[in-house]
Formats: sequence, structure tokens, C-alpha cells
Amino acid sequence: MKYITEGGLKKLKDELHQLETYERPSISRQIAEARDKGDLSENAEYDAAKEAQGLLEMRIAKLKDTIANSRIIDESRIDTSKVQLLNKVKIKNLKNKATMTYTLVPESEANLKEGKISISTPIAKGLLGKKVGDQVEIQVPSGMMTFEVIEISI
Repeated sequence: MKYITEGGLKKLKDELHQLETYERPSISRQIAEARDKGDLSENAEYDAAKEAQGLLEMRIAKLKDTIANSRIIDESRIDTSKVQLLNKVKIKNLKNKATMTYTLVPESEANLKEGKISISTPIAKGLLGKKVGDQVEIQVPSGMMTFEVIEISI
């Protein structure tokens, strides 16, 4: 079971619609055009179109599976007394005093440019369940870092 926001689910459904409605027929046309050119044993266009079709069908199947096994998170019931999924968390690096704000989101919605980090990242895992004022040591690729939770919001 994967947890997802309503917006995240809509994005997945929109992508699935795009792939099934536009991409799939386009690849079918490419295969037909390549087939019409004759000998399939040495037809690079046909091979490329068939490979693209296989990748597209894998992506469609993965999207359908994700949609079917997702549960929408009720954003109105999010608690801010401790860090959890969909919280916006302001933390301070105790070594260099830099502050950062991240929103903890499901993996499929992570976007670092927007400050959204996946719940499965080391920082997010280390922050889960912490309260304002808590200090936490988190192992990151560059070593051990200590953060203080400054603020938790929605």
C-alpha cells in the first residue's frame, strides 16, 4: 500500500490517460509503418518501435498498479505535534547553523526544487516522530549530521 495525496493521484491518472490515449496509438502506427516497409529481420525502425512499445506497456502497467494500490491521505487530519508524512518541517543544522524547510511526501511526489523530500530519505526517516525542540543525529552520505526541529506545520 502506498500513500499519496489527492494531487499526486490526479497527476498519475493524467499521465496514464496520456500514455493510453496518445502514446500507445502513436507507437502502434510506427510499428505498422515499419511493418509495411517489408523484411522485418533487418528493419531497425520496426525493432525500435517494438522496444518503445514494450517500455510504454511496462510504464502503463506500473502506473495502473500504483494507482490501484494507493491510498489517499486525508490532509485535513494531519497532526503537527510530531513530524509525519505531509508535514512541513523547519530544521537547523547545528554544525553550520543553516536552516532548511522540507515537506515530507510520498516517494512519487518528491521534488527537491520544491522542497519536497521523499519519506524514504535518510533525513525524512530520521525526523519522523520527532517534536519541536528535539535534536536528531542523521547519517547522510557525507557523514553524521545533527539537526534540531525548529517548526512543524502543514
